[in-house]
Amino acid sequence: MRVAMIGTGYVGLVSGACFADFGHHVICVDKDADKIAALSRGDLPIYEPGLQPLVQSNVREGRLRFATGLAGPVSEADAVFIAVGTPSRRGDGHADLSYVYAAAREIAAALEGFTLVVTKSTVPVGTGDEVERIIREVRPQADAVVVSNPEFLREGAGIRDFKHPDRIVVGTEDERAKEVMAELYRPLYLNAAPLLYTDRRTAELIKYAANAFLATKVTFINEIAELCEKVGADVQEVARGIGLDNRIGAKFLHAGPGFGGSCFPKDALALIKTGQDHEAPLRIVETIMAVNDQRKRAMGRKVAAALGGNLRGKTVAVLGLTFKPNTDDMREAPAIALITALRDMGAAVRAYDPAGMEQAKPLLPDIAYADSAYACAQGADALVIVTEWEQFRALDLARLKAIMARPVVVDLRNVYRPEDMARYGFAYHSVGRSGHP
Repeated sequence: MRVAMIGTGYVGLVSGACFADFGHHVICVDKDADKIAALSRGDLPIYEPGLQPLVQSNVREGRLRFATGLAGPVSEADAVFIAVGTPSRRGDGHADLSYVYAAAREIAAALEGFTLVVTKSTVPVGTGDEVERIIREVRPQADAVVVSNPEFLREGAGIRDFKHPDRIVVGTEDERAKEVMAELYRPLYLNAAPLLYTDRRTAELIKYAANAFLATKVTFINEIAELCEKVGADVQEVARGIGLDNRIGAKFLHAGPGFGGSCFPKDALALIKTGQDHEAPLRIVETIMAVNDQRKRAMGRKVAAALGGNLRGKTVAVLGLTFKPNTDDMREAPAIALITALRDMGAAVRAYDPAGMEQAKPLLPDIAYADSAYACAQGADALVIVTEWEQFRALDLARLKAIMARPVVVDLRNVYRPEDMARYGFAYHSVGRSGHP
């Protein structure tokens, strides 16, 4: 089938490349000419494992192309996906839908024949109704159906998530649209990925509800971690004990410095605003956001406590800047709040991240950046593990102790076992584990 993907951010690029790999003919559209030129050469603007070779191979095979002009790709397409950004609107926290609506107007002007207009961007309930209204306003005679098809891609595992999804949510009650969507996703038939058909508004809400629920699990286990530290329990064993209950599940029960990224904070805030607008306040989600913000700020105090409460004149080495491993995404990363707090308390900060340092530099300009984990730790009074990159899970502990000014490690991801760190002579502080506040 012929697909036009409007937007070449994370969702648009991963989705477009995967659809092309299924055998569809995909044109990804973006107004940024330099970005399109780079993509056409196979140079990607984001870090995502496996994405560059996937893009390059499908460009080479002629199934994936990139363009700045929208009219041609839309007029030829069976399905046009809107995959533009919906950031939090400055001032009130609502999702900024200006890019979605601008794309809808341009798409409407270029439509030819029966076409699906599919919203892939994460949008509040009712957005599809407005997209449909815009299309009818611009092109009253257009033979188009507006469909909601939310994405559930985890950064760092996007290709696998697209090709091996838990479910595919399709919000439409139009039979022709269902046939086209089934054909687009037909290559997943052997994976037995269920297509869940709902009405459009339900599909839009499923995405927000899913992210809010996962954020709830993260925040819940972080609060339990605080309690574990006070009562002498082990949060990892608590998480295992409750996660083995199949009504709960083990995923997203890893205590840490709080959630970040491009989805959870933005989507939870947008859901809160939607609830307020419709006089159905979401008190649990409101509390989650408040607790998570407090959690990220508290991590700086945890590091200070590990060094006796005073960071003046101390050097703190930070391993990991991105909000999670296998991405270069710094949006709402816990490292930002942590490092800001450390600097406010007088510490000199040196940091290393395998992929995110260029993105971090504009956000954190007043720290030093190292070219390896060991260069980062050299002469440091404390080492803080913020992001659980695989490169940080098997550090040479003897070497680490030898090069640090003081053998203090604050492990905010519980990467190491306390007994191993004790054997190497470290003062080790982890999250939610007995004896290591």
